[in-house]
Amino acid sequence: MPAASQANLPRDRFTGSWQLPARWQWLIRLFRWYSRRYVRKHFHAVRLSRSGAQFPPASNEPLLVVLNHPSWWDPLICIVLSQLMAKHDHYAAIDAVAVNRYRFFKKLGFVAVDTKTLRGAAEFIRAGLTILSRPNRVFWVTAQGRFTDVRERPLNIQAGVAHLAARLTEGYVLPLALEYSFWTERTPEALIRVGPLLSIKAYQGYSAKQWLTLIESALTQNLDQLNFETRSRDPTHFWILLEGRSGVGGVYDRWRRLNSWLRGKRFDPAHEAVLQEKRS
Repeated sequence: MPAASQANLPRDRFTGSWQLPARWQWLIRLFRWYSRRYVRKHFHAVRLSRSGAQFPPASNEPLLVVLNHPSWWDPLICIVLSQLMAKHDHYAAIDAVAVNRYRFFKKLGFVAVDTKTLRGAAEFIRAGLTILSRPNRVFWVTAQGRFTDVRERPLNIQAGVAHLAARLTEGYVLPLALEYSFWTERTPEALIRVGPLLSIKAYQGYSAKQWLTLIESALTQNLDQLNFETRSRDPTHFWILLEGRSGVGGVYDRWRRLNSWLRGKRFDPAHEAVLQEKRS
């Protein structure tokens, strides 16, 4: 889900209509089911920070979600999160090369973006303006346009989202932070934090340059807080959106289960339970 490339984008390049991709609702439901099942298989849990802003937002105005891009997993984690807004129409920017390789992405609401040309950047703006012209629509964009370590500063957000925000007349920009970390289980945690909404009307008249500074600052602060909560390894900082499997599996867990049964205790496959038992 790339952002449009950094470029000076004159306004006259955004005239003309843009055709929304024809989405297949049955395929969207199937892919969401598959994504949740796939994520559960590969993650210990998908967690949403309790300290972040409300999600989903109370407003039904158009929503531009701007997120960092740490991993290949980002679209699937966003699909899990989008389950909380299942009644909204979701679209996401994706590299045009990927769409040409996997044509069915268009039927899911993915928008092809050519990040290497000025024409592609202009198409991204037109697509975003069309998508966000109505309520109950969400447009997901990875603002860095490339895979980036969560500790990298500055974030170097590309200008496409700022040009889009500067041309919107209503709705909100939502900074979303993602991070992946191994805690105590053999599979990692997928961690999410939602930043405060940026109202389009509140910043009406901001230039693309001003929007770029505003969005990057908001996303950086949100990611900094998520980094802090991730390092704490404290699950009480998060709600669980999706829970995967715990334990090692195989013969080792079978032996632990038998041992718990012989001792008259409930079996907990989590590795943390083993550590607590050893401390007691």
